[in-house]
Amino acid sequence: MITFGTGGWRAIIGDEFTRENVRLLAQGLADRMHAEGVVERGLVISYDRRFLSDVAAWWAIEVLAGNGVPVTVITRPVPTPMCMWTVKQTGAAYGIAVTASHNPALYNGLKIFTEGGRDAELEVTDELAAHVATLDPADVRSLAPHEVQGSEFVTEQASINWYLDAIIGQLDLDAIRHAHLNIVLDPMFGVAQTSLQTILVSARCQVEVINARHDPLFGGRMPSPAEGSLSPLRQAVLDQGADLGIATDGDADRLGIIDDQGNYLSPNQVLVLLYEYLLTGKGWTGPVVRNLSTTHLLDRVAAAHGQTCHEVPVGFKWISSKMAETDAVIGGESSGGLTVRGHIPGKDGIQAAGLLVEMVARSGKKLSQLYAELVERHGALVMEEAAYGYTPERRDELQRRIFDEHELPAFGREIDRISWEDGCKVYFTDDSWLTIRFSGTEPVIRVFSEAETAEGAQELSRTVADHFSLGGS
Repeated sequence: MITFGTGGWRAIIGDEFTRENVRLLAQGLADRMHAEGVVERGLVISYDRRFLSDVAAWWAIEVLAGNGVPVTVITRPVPTPMCMWTVKQTGAAYGIAVTASHNPALYNGLKIFTEGGRDAELEVTDELAAHVATLDPADVRSLAPHEVQGSEFVTEQASINWYLDAIIGQLDLDAIRHAHLNIVLDPMFGVAQTSLQTILVSARCQVEVINARHDPLFGGRMPSPAEGSLSPLRQAVLDQGADLGIATDGDADRLGIIDDQGNYLSPNQVLVLLYEYLLTGKGWTGPVVRNLSTTHLLDRVAAAHGQTCHEVPVGFKWISSKMAETDAVIGGESSGGLTVRGHIPGKDGIQAAGLLVEMVARSGKKLSQLYAELVERHGALVMEEAAYGYTPERRDELQRRIFDEHELPAFGREIDRISWEDGCKVYFTDDSWLTIRFSGTEPVIRVFSEAETAEGAQELSRTVADHFSLGGS
């Protein structure tokens, strides 16, 4: 069964991620394109460095071409944002990136993009999954593998220059060149090295790369640029006296940062820094968009500059949609994804990294100093994140108690309001908050909390975990 979450369809290789299911999904998408009358506009497909990603891309191409769908295939592992950018630039009707993003190595999957390079809306993926469920292997029309390479419906693209030039054109390369920055890059065995290294070297940065080899097991770690995964990057930054370290996840749509002092800079902190930089350093005006599990420090920065912070459900498609509606400057989420007005309507860790490097270069200050000054202006908020696995029976219990019966613990602080729009979010009168929701990409329930101190955020999170006996507590 193919089920889409907030980050596309992801499944365990050999379990649900199989040749048969990839072919069924490709057939379903081809059927949809014919029904919509958009076949002539074609589709773009890319893949990352995961096990079977390149092979699975050609499984899908065989079916798409067999249905008369023109396909542009990027024939090298590339960042997922490049697929989105190519869909937007070529006017393609759809795009597919074969990737499971930051999931563990035993997963793979497909992300679906629609016109303009947008993450497919829930309505689209629900309809697509429902249609695929009605198909069986006999319904699949495809070309034989030896027929695909010479097919009139398949165009191979090896160059990544157009995408890189688009990002370089947005940056103040002169300022970066004269800053003589020393940067350590950690692609986490994913696809970011060529893209980011090309941009940074073009700007005359000194670049050291770690964890760059092709390793489908991602060095035995999660290919997610979270604090716990970045010890090698932190050590490299400190050993070299680098100005900063940049890490990207497996398909390079998210990033994590280590500052000049070896401190992990969370995606929340990066997002707040970049928003204020775009307002004050580049003179842009406009609101900011965040999901419900992202820092409210953005609200403070927006208010200080006479702007608005818009809150949306989890899932980047909601962020990009609200950005288009409000002409927002930037939008992002606490898991590390962000995008900037005028680029693509989706996450791009490559572009975000370039913009952060520009910010440091133009300021003439260290990254640690820039964030310390931001806290002086707007105060500090600290986030606590926790994820808990469950059995199917336990999931049913949590669904019933929390989301059906609206059971919550006593938090010991005054509640301002509660939203049940996307999971549960509790807003407290002291500017703290807490969310509880099932992940859309992994079989876990997530608890996010934010307060003015780490102790306060941890207390909120622990209250939920204790009350519902999460994680064996």
